[in-house]
Amino acid sequence: MQRIKLILFLGAVLTALSVVGFAGASGQMTTLKFKAALNVGQEVPHPKGTKAGASGRFTATLTGKKLKWQLTFAHLSGPATQAHLHQGVKGKSGPVVVPLCTPCKSPLSGTATVTAAQIAAMKAHKMYVNVHTAKNPAGEIRGQITSAS
Repeated sequence: MQRIKLILFLGAVLTALSVVGFAGASGQMTTLKFKAALNVGQEVPHPKGTKAGASGRFTATLTGKKLKWQLTFAHLSGPATQAHLHQGVKGKSGPVVVPLCTPCKSPLSGTATVTAAQIAAMKAHKMYVNVHTAKNPAGEIRGQITSAS
């Protein structure tokens, strides 16, 4: 009889530990929010033939390594040919790390899987988003990615 009680007790303990362990594992998924306000003035090199008021907005939610993003833009010199996330500090051009669209129509949204290094770069404000046009193939509007509250 005591042996059965011991087995039941150990079973209950193991069940409790597995529930706690599962909750702890799922609790490790941190959600972070990011944003960027895009405009002509931030683009490097400075674009040519832009329209007054060319601008955009990027927002994203990161859960684990999944980045769910939204991008809007308006008043570009022509249709958006592509948009990307780039690695780079403010005022410097950098390589594409996450393609967003080719061609692009506003508004748009999507998801991307990002690396730990890319997450660290976003947290450190070392990534930016930009939108390209035929008149400005290097980029027409740009915004540095920052944390959103």
